[in-house]
Amino acid sequence: MPLPPLPKAMGSILKEGEMTVKPASNPKSFKTAVKEKPVVSETNKAVKRVKSPKAADLLEKKENSPKKQKGYRAKTHGKKLFVLDTNVLMHDPISLFQFEEHDVFLPMITLEELDGHKKGMSDVARNARQVSRYLDQLLGHSDGNITEGIELSALGNTEAQGKLFFQTQTLEAQLPQGLPQGKADNQILGVVQALQNKEKERSVVLVSKDINMRIKATAMGLAAEDYFSDKTLDDTDMLYSGRMQLPEDFWETHGKKMQSWKEDGRTWYKITGPLVKDWFTNLFVYLPDDSFLAQVKKIEGKTATLCVVRDYMQSKHSVWGITARNREQCFALDLLMNPDIDFVTLLGQAGTGKTLITLAAALTQTLDMRRFSEIIFTRATVSVGEEIGFLPGTEEEKMLPWMGALEDNLEVLNNIDSGSDWSRHAANDLIRSRIKVKSMSFMRGRTFLNKFVIIDEAQNLSPKQMKTLITRAGPGSKIVCLGNIAQIDTPYLTEGSSGLTYVVDRFKGWEHSGHITLQRGERSRLADFASESL
Repeated sequence: MPLPPLPKAMGSILKEGEMTVKPASNPKSFKTAVKEKPVVSETNKAVKRVKSPKAADLLEKKENSPKKQKGYRAKTHGKKLFVLDTNVLMHDPISLFQFEEHDVFLPMITLEELDGHKKGMSDVARNARQVSRYLDQLLGHSDGNITEGIELSALGNTEAQGKLFFQTQTLEAQLPQGLPQGKADNQILGVVQALQNKEKERSVVLVSKDINMRIKATAMGLAAEDYFSDKTLDDTDMLYSGRMQLPEDFWETHGKKMQSWKEDGRTWYKITGPLVKDWFTNLFVYLPDDSFLAQVKKIEGKTATLCVVRDYMQSKHSVWGITARNREQCFALDLLMNPDIDFVTLLGQAGTGKTLITLAAALTQTLDMRRFSEIIFTRATVSVGEEIGFLPGTEEEKMLPWMGALEDNLEVLNNIDSGSDWSRHAANDLIRSRIKVKSMSFMRGRTFLNKFVIIDEAQNLSPKQMKTLITRAGPGSKIVCLGNIAQIDTPYLTEGSSGLTYVVDRFKGWEHSGHITLQRGERSRLADFASESL
């Protein structure tokens, strides 16, 4: 039997059902290697025909390669150029440093609008002045040359790796007919369009808080986005509720190594199980039938310490004559009456009893327990409809029209069933002597010592305003924020960017803070039906 001929190309080990050929250096050998060759399977000895994978990849790559069309431009993945609208800078002064590795461009009309809004004592004027300070400091690091851009990290903001560009020359762009050329918004749109025509290698994006301006930019074929860095959550349905329902088999899965004991008149449990990893400190847990209501006090790895909540739905545990009407109100009263909790946030729709139970807890701890010296009540003075003009009188007299919720709830709390009119009036005078109504405009620089501070309608506050108020707390003080993020009246604030949403998310899990979202309305059947159907 003669020997087989010598191979013309280097081979490799064959696997079942495939063949890999290393092509030879000359073209003729490569054509031979690409041809179909039979491969004999060791299992069934069947002859199969396969193509070389490298040759197949070459053919597939050639077939799927994009065809160059007129106007075709590959999508860029590098640095973007963000053009900032004036309202973004006036809404958040540090927005200059929130775009990570991307560059920021400021049109000349934006600087002109900043100059027009810098006068006054409003938050918008303060923000405009702060932006001007940042720009002045950045210009100090430019060495006199701003055409190449200024490093945004020059002021210590290491997360900002891009550059700041100013409009140093006239940018010509053809706006659609019907758009007035002199309007500031349209001038910014013209700058964006000119930059898009000039910057061929990267994306140019307009950032604005003005919805109509983003709509016009999209209609012109320009990329436009909202300013997202101030939003705590994109979906408020994911906001921390402060409570969690336990499965019905909770004790079967978490009660094997359980420990229980009595302390301070309450029952404590130490459990271990898979649900512990999803819990936070001061989270309330409950079984569906309300047979077990507890609060998470401590988490150590997969082990949690629980404390059974006092049942404030019983009359013997009433607070200033008020008993909880549902599970969430019971949780809220437990937070309000706990001396170890310094900060409480209560969310809920109208009629869930946020203000009533908070005032009841405040009066009990101020007048009966002497835990606090006085109650400070304040709220954001943002009207629902048209303004009614300036209000006469002192600070408290100016705040009285905004304190309707306080007056209504004090009337309920002071409604003594037994007793004369004299006792009712005496109790009313005593209560009012311990409640001080203050305006938020004069809070900066103050320090509250042993005060129970109630911030009503907190959903209308920005994160910066919320920080200003909470940092007023001194030793022995307790701050309670009440609000409904579905009823925001402040312009440019949304459910995701509200200061109330901000503090709920940031204080989540801190051992000296608590939050609960009230669900069921208890005002009246009319109010409940209106909240659900209107």
